[in-house]
Amino acid sequence: MGCIMPTMIRVYIRSGLIGLLLACCFVAALLALDIAHLRHLVSSSSIGWLAVVMMVMFNTIVFAGVQFAITIMGQAEKQPPPDRGKRVSRIRQLAAVKAPAVEGRKR
Repeated sequence: MGCIMPTMIRVYIRSGLIGLLLACCFVAALLALDIAHLRHLVSSSSIGWLAVVMMVMFNTIVFAGVQFAITIMGQAEKQPPPDRGKRVSRIRQLAAVKAPAVEGRKR
C-alpha cells in the first residue's frame, strides 16, 4: 500500500524548498556584494560560518512563509465580473442653501 501525501503537505514542502533556494541566493548575493561588510565579518571570524547558517535559516523561514502564502492565496476562487448594466450613481448632488447671517452677542 503506497503512501499518498496530502496536497497541502506537498505544497508546504515545495514552498519550503523554494524558500530555501531563495534564501541561499539572497545570502550569496549579500556576501558577494559585501553589503554592510558582511563578507569581511564572516571571513575574518572563526565562527563566521554560524552567521551564514543563521542568515540562511532565518531567511528560509521568511521566504518559505511568503511563498506558501502566495500559493494559498492564488488558489482562491475567482469572483465573477460585475454586471455591465446601468450603474446607479450613489453620489448625491450638493445644492446651495441660503442661511441667514446672525449677528453674534456682545458681552
